[in-house]
Amino acid sequence: MDSEAGREEAALLNRLRTRLADFEKDRANLLSILRMIQETFSYIPEEAIYMAADHLDLAPSEVYGVATFYNQFKFNPPGKYPIKVCLGTACHVKGGDIILENFERKLDIREGETTPDRDFSLERVACVGCCALAPVALVGEAVHGHMAPSKVEGLFTRIQVEKEMAEREKRRHESAR
Repeated sequence: MDSEAGREEAALLNRLRTRLADFEKDRANLLSILRMIQETFSYIPEEAIYMAADHLDLAPSEVYGVATFYNQFKFNPPGKYPIKVCLGTACHVKGGDIILENFERKLDIREGETTPDRDFSLERVACVGCCALAPVALVGEAVHGHMAPSKVEGLFTRIQVEKEMAEREKRRHESAR
């Protein structure tokens, strides 16, 4: 994780300490606290589990057990470029699982994980509602239909070019100051 992301997460954890005070120390508030943590971080960091457990006077394993019971809670930070591969019926039939495997190999992560630099996260989804374009992958909000294993590499090339252009624009803007 880069230092900027680390500083941002530390600031959010400090803010979380303050926000926990808004909740009575009652086990019945656990789900509300977990939802608040998820909304704050877009996932539930390990440190936040310990903070919630301490606030509610529960064992961290109890908080983690409740959080893992519900699939709405995520335990890995989302990447700057979240990738979702549809594995609904149409996409599955047309090779969505092969597309997912290609992303896993390219990123060197498994579905549900985030790259160490937090650039990419990979997730399988049930259906994105674009069955006529199957198989489908989403990169951020952009829908990429009729995916093929060869298109996976092209997506990363496009993202890399966009990152380089944004970085050049940022440097140009900073030097103009």
